[in-house]
Amino acid sequence: MVQPPQTEEGWFALHDFRTVDWDAWREAPERERERAVEEGVTYLRTHEALEDVGGADDGAGASAVFSVLGHKADLLVIHFRETMDALSTAERRFESTALAGFTERATSYLSVTEVSGYVSDDYFAEDGEVDEGLRRYIEGKLEPEIPDDEYVCFYPMSKRREADANWYTLPFEERADLMAGHGEVGREFAGRIRQVIASSVGLDDFEWGVTLFAAELTDVKDVVYEMRFDEASAVYGEFGDFYVGRRFPPADLGAYLAGEPVPTGDEAGATDPHARTEREDEDAHGDEDAHGDGAAHAHAHGGDADDGDAGSDADDGDADDIRGELEELNIYAGKPHGEDVYATVLYSEADPGELFDEVEGLRGNFEHYGTHVKTAVYDARDGSRAAVVSIWETASAAETAAGFLSELPGIVSRAGESSGFGTMGMFYTVKPDYREEFTAKFDDVGDLLAGMDGHQRTDLMVNRADENDMFIASQWDSREDAMGFFRDEAFRDAVQWGRDVLADRPRHVFLA
Repeated sequence: MVQPPQTEEGWFALHDFRTVDWDAWREAPERERERAVEEGVTYLRTHEALEDVGGADDGAGASAVFSVLGHKADLLVIHFRETMDALSTAERRFESTALAGFTERATSYLSVTEVSGYVSDDYFAEDGEVDEGLRRYIEGKLEPEIPDDEYVCFYPMSKRREADANWYTLPFEERADLMAGHGEVGREFAGRIRQVIASSVGLDDFEWGVTLFAAELTDVKDVVYEMRFDEASAVYGEFGDFYVGRRFPPADLGAYLAGEPVPTGDEAGATDPHARTEREDEDAHGDEDAHGDGAAHAHAHGGDADDGDAGSDADDGDADDIRGELEELNIYAGKPHGEDVYATVLYSEADPGELFDEVEGLRGNFEHYGTHVKTAVYDARDGSRAAVVSIWETASAAETAAGFLSELPGIVSRAGESSGFGTMGMFYTVKPDYREEFTAKFDDVGDLLAGMDGHQRTDLMVNRADENDMFIASQWDSREDAMGFFRDEAFRDAVQWGRDVLADRPRHVFLA
């Protein structure tokens, strides 16, 4: 008997496509249209926020609304929910709104997110060991976020079952090899395409539903086009209708129905992954340590489908005190390269050369975005580990990057994730003539650190592409322990000494 891959299921998914009865909308009295918009906005906002609506939702899931281009539909509402009951409630609640009276369902698609044995044999083995990067990747596939990227493309697909091309009669090893090659094509689009693969075997007309998210619609075209030439698709793939839309915030529903361009821009950043939202402004100094969703394959595999934390300052008086104390030492105590950027840092025990090559590919994709500041690989001087540092202008972009970076080889942790207080202290740019002198000074400071209460580990990390660019990654039992060092006279002497050897003043980043 042919061996089927093992699978594990996550959240249930509903893609709800609606057409608007434009004749009825134009003929309706103004008060009826106002009520429809008001109730529609309330429904969409409530579900995007995952607010408790009658006890059906428990805060697990995601929702978003998109305007659909073309004749197939006008609106798409995507729901992910932990249970089928919660999904059903979200679907039926829409029918109770006045807006529903002006719409008809064009079509819908029901599925459930999944991972399979194609992703990892170890994940399904009773005593298998799964590394941190793969674990995050799998979690992101089972419980996906809806990214803020503007465009969405949804299509259903199945694997062919014909006499001369039957996917389900191929041996597991051959199917696994085909899927691995398929994933290699998808990885070329990491950073540009986000995808959610959900199984609909026994749930809907096709076997999987594929949802692609992108900031540039042409990236969707390119990835689907290139996939067509891969054997897994060219020989064994069968596809349904494609639907394309653009995300807009619920508050823009009235503008959409009035024929105005959406997003309107009135809710800055609501649909732009690289714009700064009002919430982010409020949280600029807040607890924004966030975890990426691990979806590193732009077109990876669910079943047989075709396919570090963001560094921040703590928003409290203690953090302000720390920032003030460091400022007295002429040390910028915030995020590197400016107040409005966010750093994601992941540590890897992989071969540094291999890691560098992998990061080079991701960096090329990241540089398509104007909000990308820098992504680099730093080596610990003792060779024990490497750090991948990715810096962005918005928290949401840094969170997205963390998801892609988490699948890099050998990822073991994210900065700030372990116990205690992490301080990714002191990004330095050293004058070339003083580099050896600077590293020797660090060794002296390292000896001092080793004997301090509450100190766990400190490494001087050096940029593989620029040996004069460094940062000190340090872990303490508590913030107060770290500040005990910063207040130490030896530290102040070292800072004062550094004025002559640094190309600019050091910058400090806290990881809560």
